[in-house]
Amino acid sequence: MQKIIFTEEYCKPENLHPFTYTRHIQDIRVGILTIREKWERYLKLPSADKWEDYYLDTGDSVRIDKQIGNDEYLLVHANVLPTAAIISQIRKLKNGEFLASAGEGGVAFKFSRKEVLGLHKIRISRSVEFKADTQAIHYPWQIVHLNGWAIREDFELLTRGRKSKPVSRTNRVSKPSRVFLEPGVKMEHCILNAEEGPIYIGKNAVIMEGTSIRGPVAICEGAVVKMGTKIYGATTIGPHCTVGGEIKNSVLFGYSNKAHDGYLGDSVLGEWCNLGAGTTNSNVKNNAGEVKYWIDADKKEMSAGNKAGLLMGDHSKAAINTSFNTGTMVGICCNVVSPGGLTPKYIPNFSWGVDGITKYKLEKALVDIGNWKQLKGRQLSDRERQVLTDVYNLY
Repeated sequence: MQKIIFTEEYCKPENLHPFTYTRHIQDIRVGILTIREKWERYLKLPSADKWEDYYLDTGDSVRIDKQIGNDEYLLVHANVLPTAAIISQIRKLKNGEFLASAGEGGVAFKFSRKEVLGLHKIRISRSVEFKADTQAIHYPWQIVHLNGWAIREDFELLTRGRKSKPVSRTNRVSKPSRVFLEPGVKMEHCILNAEEGPIYIGKNAVIMEGTSIRGPVAICEGAVVKMGTKIYGATTIGPHCTVGGEIKNSVLFGYSNKAHDGYLGDSVLGEWCNLGAGTTNSNVKNNAGEVKYWIDADKKEMSAGNKAGLLMGDHSKAAINTSFNTGTMVGICCNVVSPGGLTPKYIPNFSWGVDGITKYKLEKALVDIGNWKQLKGRQLSDRERQVLTDVYNLY
């Protein structure tokens, strides 16, 4: 195989909104790595995205037709999380063979130009059943549900055969064999408890004094954890995030801030989100009943179990002391406040204020996003600007 090609054709990316408004499923972070990074690292191959004829396509998207290169390809269902067992089975596939899981359906298909019949039409010669458990994400709250499992899988993938950088003696560590530090980590006078799961700390991360971490936890490259922060598993702090306060069983994709006191639990934040000081979310109803999210693509509510917090799309912000209701979904590019009460449970894209009715003007939103990016030494690219404009016009 020369290249991995991800397809969302049978994965229903619309059911993973708000996170798939601005990214492909394969670029969702679950555990330490994104789904794309997991596949690339396991197979040691580059990847590309299948051309799907919609706004997230780029000039690098691959059209599967008779003009495709004369290589071997692995077409991967974008929502499937790879494991060593899946990879072992994939390495045995021959051209024309399709790997399917009894629980999740399609996993991957190996092909060459000989199997291509026309645009997006490929001849399958044989289906191979994968009998072990297969993990895949179909709805956004499953990112939270699978995060502990994914951290453990990624920890093994990233650290096998490698030696951690030393942990300073000023820190208190339980189960040091399950704590791994990449180069450049700065951490003094902290408590790390890996009894319940591994703790991975990425390159150049800063963990300030007084922080308590209970695994499984991943703190990715360039992240900053402020003084006295409490982080419970299963939590991922994505690249270049800044966090503080209390965080439990949550995933922050990257470049987002929850930098002050307040609680974030059973939640997912996309990229470039910001929660103001004192912001807190509810993750359990007062009656301990099931929590439901609104799925806009299906125009219905779906149960996410009895613990479910905040799902916030890219570039959304919350004012100081915002109180998010149990099972709240916030779209992309929202500016949320909750004076004196809980937020609505569903806040559409580009909402301004508390009621979800006032529209955040596109040009104003783009200027504000650019300002936030400058705070972390980044710029809003033409590609990002176009994607945000497309979402604004389409949804």
